[in-house]
Formats: sequence, structure tokens, C-alpha cells
Amino acid sequence: MAFSVAGARIAAASALASGIIRALRATLRIDYRNRAALDAARGPRRGPYILSFWHGRLLLMRYSYPGERITVMISRHSDGEIIARTMSRFGIHSTRGSTTSGGSSALREVVRRIGDGWDAAFTPDGPRGPRHVVQPGVIEAARLSGRPIVPVSFSARGRTLGSWDGFLVPRPFARGVFLYGEPLHIPRRARGEELEELRRTLESRMIRLEEESDRMSGRTAPA
Repeated sequence: MAFSVAGARIAAASALASGIIRALRATLRIDYRNRAALDAARGPRRGPYILSFWHGRLLLMRYSYPGERITVMISRHSDGEIIARTMSRFGIHSTRGSTTSGGSSALREVVRRIGDGWDAAFTPDGPRGPRHVVQPGVIEAARLSGRPIVPVSFSARGRTLGSWDGFLVPRPFARGVFLYGEPLHIPRRARGEELEELRRTLESRMIRLEEESDRMSGRTAPA
């Protein structure tokens, strides 16, 4: 009985969350900036790519992806189950695991799916931070698969929650902005300090993208 009650609560929470996301999206005026980066990442052979976005900006990220097959790395904790169920209501597959639980097997599953032509997505500072620090999973997925990382940020005027990730909830009828960064390739032969340098490169690019998308959406004043 306890399991069924818990399952019912998760199902209800995911249904509510997906409804709120759809309703909020319907009110927003969204601009897509540098979307050509996705085409550049696909390349002439139309290969898959890996989206990378901060945990605090994930609420509307379903709408950053124009493709048909993507798997998202989502943690195994209870909040992750709600997120995974919510994503399934948008037709998005979840691979369950994180840096703290099931990471190795989940990473192998993501790389396998990329090899089968799926795109992938990571919140590299999730599931519990530190905020704006890229964990190595997304870098390894790109190295092992040979496919590029495309960083993306979302911004809109709204409320920033007091959570560890500074979770953004856009204001209804606000102007939203998706901003894509240039693809980052991780050589398969990269090891040690070279991998660390590439990790720092992705981290700094994602921080800059967030700052720039905030300026574009009006969350912060132009410099």
C-alpha cells in the first residue's frame, strides 16, 4: 500500500508539473539565439549532440530541443523520479544516475544511446551542486561518444528560488530567451590536465551564456 501511495503521489506531482510547464510556456514570448550552433554540432553527417545546461535553468528546457530522440541524465533520488516522470510526459527519455549514485552505468547507457543516434542532455552541476561547477560526466560522455557538447542557457524575468541552484521560475507573459553556445569537442585521446582544461572551458562558457541570456531577457541591465 505504501508503495502504491508513493507512486500515486509521484504520478500526481509529475502531471501537475507538466501542466504548469505547458501553461507557462503558452504565455511566454521566446526568442532563440544562435540556434545555428545545433546545426553546426550535427555536422554534414547529421550526427547527435549533447546539450548541457545549468540545473537552475531546467524548467523550460524541454523547449530548447528541436529534435525527436533525446535522453536526459537524471538522478535516482526521489526528486529525480518526479523530474523523470515529468519529462516522459513530454516524450523525453530519462537515463537514471548521477555523480553520487549509479553514475558509471548511466554514463554507459547514455554513450550507447548516442552511438545509436540519440541526442543527450546533462545538467552538469546537478543533482545537488555545487552550483555552476561542471562535473565530469558530460565531458566523459562527449569523449567516449566523439560527439560535441552544445551549451545552452534559458532566461526570463521571474523569481529565483532560494534553492542551492538558484532555480529560475519565469514570470508569466515575460520574454524568454534560449541562447546556444558554440559546440565543444572533446578528443577521445584527452586525459588528465587536458580534460580538466576542457571541463573548465565548458564551465566558463556556460557561466557566460547565462550572464548573456540574462542581459538579453532583461533580467540584468546591459553592461
